[in-house]
Amino acid sequence: MATLCIDLDTSKALKSVVDSDAARLRKLLDDANVVYVEDFSPSGGRHLYIPLQQRLTAGKARELIEALGLLAASLDPSPHQNITDGCIRVPGSRHKTGGHQTLATPLANAYATLRVRNSPGAITALRAALAPELARNKAIHRRQAKAATIARTTGAQISMTGGSESPLRRIARTGLYDTAKYASPSEARLGVLNHFAACGWSLQDVENELSGQFPGLAALYGTQANQARLLSFEWAKAQAYTNAGSTQKRRSRETGKNNALINNTSPTKPTGGGTDRSSASIHQLVNDLENVLHAVLDHRLSARGREGLSLRLLIRGLLGYLRAKETDFLDVGCRTLAVAMGKHHVTIARLLPVLAQASDGILTKVAHARHKTADVYLIQLPQHYQQLARELTWRKGRIHAVRPVFRHLGDVAALVYEAIERGRHSPTTADIVRATSISRNAVSTALAAMEALGMIRRDHGQWKTVAVNLTNLAARLGVLEDYQSQISRNRFERAAWHAYLDRFLTKHLEEQDLYDPERDEYWLPPGESHIWDAA
Repeated sequence: MATLCIDLDTSKALKSVVDSDAARLRKLLDDANVVYVEDFSPSGGRHLYIPLQQRLTAGKARELIEALGLLAASLDPSPHQNITDGCIRVPGSRHKTGGHQTLATPLANAYATLRVRNSPGAITALRAALAPELARNKAIHRRQAKAATIARTTGAQISMTGGSESPLRRIARTGLYDTAKYASPSEARLGVLNHFAACGWSLQDVENELSGQFPGLAALYGTQANQARLLSFEWAKAQAYTNAGSTQKRRSRETGKNNALINNTSPTKPTGGGTDRSSASIHQLVNDLENVLHAVLDHRLSARGREGLSLRLLIRGLLGYLRAKETDFLDVGCRTLAVAMGKHHVTIARLLPVLAQASDGILTKVAHARHKTADVYLIQLPQHYQQLARELTWRKGRIHAVRPVFRHLGDVAALVYEAIERGRHSPTTADIVRATSISRNAVSTALAAMEALGMIRRDHGQWKTVAVNLTNLAARLGVLEDYQSQISRNRFERAAWHAYLDRFLTKHLEEQDLYDPERDEYWLPPGESHIWDAA
């Protein structure tokens, strides 16, 4: 391939989304010092041509274009997905709707670009800028290959797509909607806003994402003036609708009785005469337990190998829950912890008793699960650790379980990043190996992966974190889709379980009472404070 062709098509998204995608890609290419030629069609589509000094193989070119497609909803990758038949309309060509493809780049600049072309160094810089998307694209192809293998060996019909996209998410990204379901752009907008409100988003969150991952929603307003005039008004209507729906219980079609399935998450009340602890005492407890964790438990659990990694992150998740909820009682189910850990809930159910036994009195089970309530654990600072906890200084920063980005990078990377982020000084590789009790090869692999994604940098042999939004990076890696699908799956399974428990009260349930793909798909609001509430 001598030229990369980026095709932004109005059949994939509204024209304003095409323009937004073009602006985003232009900025990306300019930042990577990649020169290009641009044209536009009478229908509103746009083409960006990237001429190359050294040809790329068809596979490498397709990889880059598909990675760019993860950033631009309107990008059509088909010109690079077929070696023999892939084609694109060049400037000056007659358009099928009438008119011609018009060159947007000044003619002299276009001539210079096509004559000088892009050096291999510029393409290398572009690949570095697209590192998260390239990694996400490889993961998609691995899943597709695995699904194809399973389909051939078992004959089962398995989805071959890289991930399902709900109708509402497609509306928010592209601005295209089903006219049989929504009569006008106004109704389509309200459908998306209602869902945002139900998932706990704020108006500020929505406004921020209109120029981010959901330009299609902005396109449905037509103009900036309409958006400024209508957004706050429609958001108030969406919140009113959501709040009204949450107060009205679902009623059986036959009996008319209340059959709403509510998961009671009120704090567990101690039965031994205990009193509620103050917020300050909970935070002090968590800080003291962090000291014990880093000084004793981490090294003790590291001897358990791969299971030890999961146990170390699980106890971090429990301490994060304590700090977020300001309680020393753990009364959430395995599915909630599984979301915070990026694990299967069966794995969490297996690890919790192991951690209770290995924690040396820190985690104690005080009540068994019954009906809709989960097992209850008490987290405390044992007497024999109190002196050690008081002698050590508290660590900076917040404790985390497995943040979404580390679902892609793995447990080792999570612990290595923590050692850099919360260390008392910028550590060397040897310091990280000693602090984490993980092999040097595993640590080096994790450091290289995080450095490639721009999360950390090396300065005179010492590792330092880079100011990067880990949630946005997780979105670019495609991890948030898996994260949110796990939350949605948990909600469906909880509803089915509660319906089973209430089988004597509920005479009849329709399928849509258990799951509605538009209503129950969860979209995580921006910010880490929502994680425990969502799970």
